[in-house]
Amino acid sequence: MSSAKYDVLGIGNAIFDVLVQTDEAFLARHGMSKGSMALIDEGRAAAIYNDMGPAVEMSGGSAANTIVGVASLGARAAYVGKVRDDQIGRLYVHDIRAAGVTFETKLATDGPATGCSYILVTADGERTMNTYLGAAQELTSADIDPSQVAASALVYLEGYLWDPKNAKEAFVKAAGIAHGADRQVALTLSDAFCVDRYRDEFLVLMRDGTVDLVFANEAELHSLYQTSDFDTALAQLRKDAKLAVVTRSEKGCVVASKEGVLAVPAFTVEKIVDTTGAGDLFAAGFLFGLARGLGHEKAGRLGALAAAEVIQHIGARPQVSLKQLAQQNALSV
Repeated sequence: MSSAKYDVLGIGNAIFDVLVQTDEAFLARHGMSKGSMALIDEGRAAAIYNDMGPAVEMSGGSAANTIVGVASLGARAAYVGKVRDDQIGRLYVHDIRAAGVTFETKLATDGPATGCSYILVTADGERTMNTYLGAAQELTSADIDPSQVAASALVYLEGYLWDPKNAKEAFVKAAGIAHGADRQVALTLSDAFCVDRYRDEFLVLMRDGTVDLVFANEAELHSLYQTSDFDTALAQLRKDAKLAVVTRSEKGCVVASKEGVLAVPAFTVEKIVDTTGAGDLFAAGFLFGLARGLGHEKAGRLGALAAAEVIQHIGARPQVSLKQLAQQNALSV
């Protein structure tokens, strides 16, 4: 993979995060399903925002968080996502470039505002997301640069892209270009409710080889195969996917392939503050390990380390250099 200009190219919904620490009563008052991601319109976004307490605002988006993590580990990273040419959109572009990520997607000059996710974090660290896609859903196949995709060792796509129709077409186009250039394509299932919406389509992507690597957490895995039994679901996943990684919170993760299953432990965490971005940062560590040819176990350890860092503070992006953190934990990269 050394011939690649980029180690990882991420394509996703470019979303600005508005995070607030709240209680269960707030979730109940607004009819929210704790721990989920719901798509909302502009009116509901305004109602939630107006009822929220003081918030922390920062750039987000699932695949973007992953790509920022990849860059923090020292990899060459690029991102494709759509924001509007408005105040938040320009801030978004600044943030991702400042993190060392190549970002060249043209800003939308009309249409909806830059997308926002209103993230409610309860005392147990669980996050409940309400996402107004806004300009993110304006991403089209025209935003996919074939030369950039072909120059990326790994192309990473988020399941959330399946919500906007045009973004879905961009996803399929990118996967085709990547495979034409003998590159690998990874998919994160994103959210159990997202899997509920697109279960059959996600299974087809795995079974027909559109994606080479799948990331899921336990809830997403159970939703994918509509079973509460982990071993049953894992056995089916091994049949359907070339390579899959299932994250299991404090139990670590399992790396599953047709050859077998490898369990990798989690890192000890002193206090969980906010689980937003845990899966995104796990994917960052694993993709980095894969791009660097470090093997599945070391890739899993890097993923666990990056996830452990991000859940110990508010926000879905690392607050320290993950490269230095890896070196301090004898995972030198």
